[in-house]
This record gives sequence, structure tokens and C-alpha cells, in this order.
Amino acid sequence: MLAIIGGSGLYALDELEVIASHNVDTPFGKPSAPILEGKAYGTSVLFLPRHGLKHELLPSEVNFRANIYALKTLGATTVLSISASGSLQEEIKPGDMALVSQYFDHTRGKRAGSFFGNGVTAHISTAMPACPALSEDIIKAAQDIGLFLHKDKTYACVEGPRLGTKAESLFLRGAAGCDVVGMTNVPEAFLAREAQMGYVTLAIATDYDCWRDSPDEHVSVEAVFAVYAKNIGKVKQLVLKLLENGISETPANIRSALKGAVMSPEETLSHEQRQWLAVLKA
Repeated sequence: MLAIIGGSGLYALDELEVIASHNVDTPFGKPSAPILEGKAYGTSVLFLPRHGLKHELLPSEVNFRANIYALKTLGATTVLSISASGSLQEEIKPGDMALVSQYFDHTRGKRAGSFFGNGVTAHISTAMPACPALSEDIIKAAQDIGLFLHKDKTYACVEGPRLGTKAESLFLRGAAGCDVVGMTNVPEAFLAREAQMGYVTLAIATDYDCWRDSPDEHVSVEAVFAVYAKNIGKVKQLVLKLLENGISETPANIRSALKGAVMSPEETLSHEQRQWLAVLKA
């Protein structure tokens, strides 16, 4: 089943039949908000607003572990993240959409970045963090509706909540080789892999961050939301076409990402640890 993490604007899909709202408790705390379950064209989908129903959570306050764990317990096998992002490249213009294949972690250690720790040790591979099957599904849906996508881009995740400095923007654009920048998709992408779920980011470029010379083009919250609101209709079209086409099966290497990765012997784990680990492995 597909799960979509993003803003509440995606819930107003005329073709979507809302089936249920799930309040989920997890061993890692509560998710950002109740999770909506819906169906369109015979395909089920889950929706979760990562910042809460009223955008009350800063990026570093989002309980990423609870969000991913809750989606997993509800049957999600792959995740589409819809994210407003700053463009670090000239060709990615405000209003454009970019499909992400790589992530650069420029956060500051304030976020719980793994399900593991406290006696449970595991090391997963994240060399190729984006799900190729879901990526191809998104590309096909975009082609079907005539929507241009930038493909195979790198997402830099910064801590926030402040907007970046020009020096930081130039570093991410240059030395780090990133294409878009945001505040939320790390550790989300890596937690999804720990939960053996596919994950892809669809980045909506809302601005040119602040690497350009003209101060008039530097990012502001007002401009971000104006561009995001202007383009949410295209995102809805894409999501509906994605559901109409159907979601491909998540590749076996992702669905078995924990095979050989967990180093802690089962007999050393508590009952609670065995329970949540079993959910991740399911």
C-alpha cells in the first residue's frame, strides 16, 4: 500500500473515498497526526501530514520514527514524500518538480535518526536510498498527464527552522553537489529503509534558496507557501494518476533490507524490543 507524507492540501481529492482515520500509538510515541486511509480507482492509500494538522511541529520536532512505524503497522509498503524545497540549480525553476534519488544529511543530530540503539544494533545499506519501482511509477504517471519532472536529483536536508545562509546554500549547491534543499526528508528516508519500505521524494521547488546574488530572489516563507499553493493542483493530478495506474511491488532488496543487518542476538533483546523489531521485519 502507498503512504503519502506531506501537507493537508492533498486530502481534498474528489476521487478519493476516505475510509477511516487512524489514531496510532507506537513504541516510539505518537505520530504527527491521525492517519487518513482512503481509496481511489480500487487502490488504497494512507495520508499523514508530517508537521501536524495545523503545521504546529518544527522539522526537528517531528516524530519521524513514530510516523514511519505507524504507517508500517497500517500496511504501507512504500512512501511518497511531497516536500516543498529550495532549488540549488538554475534549471530547476520555482514551480518545477524534482524526483529525488539521493540524500545529503546536513542536520545537526537533534533528531532520532534510527529505530536502533539502546541494546538493538543494526546497520542497513543506504547507498541507493530511493525506491526504483515507485520512482518509475511516478515518472509514468507524470508522462501520462504531461507533467515535466526533473529526475535523479539529490536532496540536502538541513536542520532548520531558520532558513539558510548564502554560504550554506553555496556549499550545498557546489561542494556537496545537491540539487534541492529542505528540512524534513532525513531521517524519514532512512527510517523507511530500516522498516523495509520503499521511499521516494517528490520535491516541489518553491524558490532558489539564497545562492543567487539578488536579495529579491532569496527564500522567504511567504514566497514558499505562495508557490506551493499554486502548484498543489498538479501534485493532486499526479497522485490520482499514480493511484489509477496502480503501485508496483516494492523490490525484494528493500523488503528484506534488515536481512543480515541486525547484529544483536535475539536472546539479548527484551520482549518489547522483539515486538517492534518484528513489525519492522514484517
